Amino acid sequence: MPVLDDVRVLAFDTFGTVTDWFTGISTTVHDTLPDVDAAAFTREWRRRYGPILARVESGELPWRRLDDLQTETLLDVAADFEVALSGPQTTNLVRAWRTIPGWPDAADGIRRLKRDHIVCALSNGTVALLTDMARHNGFAWDVIGGSDLWRHYKPARETYCGLAELLEVEPPAAMMVATHQGDLDAARSFGLRTAFIERPLERGGDPKDDSGSPENDVHAIDLLDLARQLGC
Repeated sequence: MPVLDDVRVLAFDTFGTVTDWFTGISTTVHDTLPDVDAAAFTREWRRRYGPILARVESGELPWRRLDDLQTETLLDVAADFEVALSGPQTTNLVRAWRTIPGWPDAADGIRRLKRDHIVCALSNGTVALLTDMARHNGFAWDVIGGSDLWRHYKPARETYCGLAELLEVEPPAAMMVATHQGDLDAARSFGLRTAFIERPLERGGDPKDDSGSPENDVHAIDLLDLARQLGC
């Protein structure tokens, strides 16, 4: 493992890395739409997440908050499933992303890592959304890096380097922590260190490649393992 004593900032992906979005959203879908296949609906909604963010970053769509984009994709999925959503149902489903549960190791892992590092959320959610998520799960962030601070979505340079600039560190002093290799590849391309976290159940049992890349600085089974590897 390379020497990582100079890493001061740990920047965490949130949807999937520190939280179990599949369980949280599929439960809300089941409770809100009991006649729908909640697992299939949830996976299809999540599948549309990346493409609509890419449309914003390409300039095809104007920048909008994640809740607004999630509302658009939710309505598209509901139409595909032949479901007519009421306004309150739509709001309930979109706001469920603020209260998805943390993985069992997440809150304790963040607290341990916080002893020797600045710990930050670095997410496509807004500051308000991530604050609600943190309060719901007891995530002890030092800084919440929401997309509305830079008005860009990962994997844009402005997100990764924006957090480093905000905290007055050079990119190699920051480490992106994520369970999505594409997120880490983008962060590395802008000079950040990278840590891959295994989350085999992220998609509710659907296959997920947790092999990571040999280019990552760290590969950990969870956040407590990351803390052990970083000597926290």
